[in-house]
Amino acid sequence: MPESVYKVVELVGTSTESWEKAAKAAVDRAAETLRDLRVAEISELDMQLEDGKVQLYRAKVKVSFKYQDG
Repeated sequence: MPESVYKVVELVGTSTESWEKAAKAAVDRAAETLRDLRVAEISELDMQLEDGKVQLYRAKVKVSFKYQDG
């Protein structure tokens, strides 16, 4: 099996409903422009608050894809 190289990019997805939907939004958007996605890792979860209430769920996601030469 030949050696492979993967590139990792970090994205932040958001949702007004859940962290799961925020993470999915990040992966779905990455899939629109990146090829051969391999792994997605959630590295951080947080929430944006206003007046003590959750306004936005945020998921920081690291997505890896196979690096291909030109």
